[in-house]
Amino acid sequence: MTTVGVPAGWPATEEEARAVQDELRGRVVLDERGPEPGTGHVTGVDVAYDDGLDLVAAAAVVLDAATLEVVAEATAVGRVSFPYVPGLLAFREIPTVRAALERLPCPPGVVVCDGYGLAHPRRFGLASHLGVLTGLPVFGVAKNPFTFTYGDPGRERGRCAPLLAGSEEVGRALRTRDGVKPVFVSAGHRVSLDNALAHTLALTPHYRLPETTRRADALCRRALREAARGVAGGAREATTRQAPTS
Repeated sequence: MTTVGVPAGWPATEEEARAVQDELRGRVVLDERGPEPGTGHVTGVDVAYDDGLDLVAAAAVVLDAATLEVVAEATAVGRVSFPYVPGLLAFREIPTVRAALERLPCPPGVVVCDGYGLAHPRRFGLASHLGVLTGLPVFGVAKNPFTFTYGDPGRERGRCAPLLAGSEEVGRALRTRDGVKPVFVSAGHRVSLDNALAHTLALTPHYRLPETTRRADALCRRALREAARGVAGGAREATTRQAPTS
């Protein structure tokens, strides 16, 4: 497990963070199809928080895209690097997510975020932000539609409907299991929306959520529990070592 500090120059205010989004948004690439589903590697990233201890843990889990078997995994833990502000969550997550990705012993291939890309109020969610900073092909698969609207995609697996900001399509609501609530897919960087949908279906042979998300979620939660135990243990040790007062 890697311990991560807040990067030098990391935004500290909402105004600074929005300025960074404005600067980086123009670098997003949306006209590449990206790797084909079922080929190479596909990597899930996810994070878990303990706000009481000011901790965030990230996990990166690499799967063989053809078999969905785990190839490699890595975790990183750090201090929360930005306050909770809707629309700016990437600034809380990216330092530890990047550290986990950098610890992987193999190329990650296409990266799947538990979150949003273009489907973001400023059109620059975590998947886009992470893709621009790393140069990797990245897309997002979210559990809810955030502030966007969508019509009924139909009950059958594989059916989809536009995810809309007014009349603008920012993603798709995709049914991954018959009759089960859809997931919400959006392009991030260097992966087309159609290809992101195909990847999502390839990653959901048994469950609503992609295997990448399921495995990364379990791993980052475990890393967070271990880190929290270490912090609590260190605090107890420091307390017992205090000199008695007279």
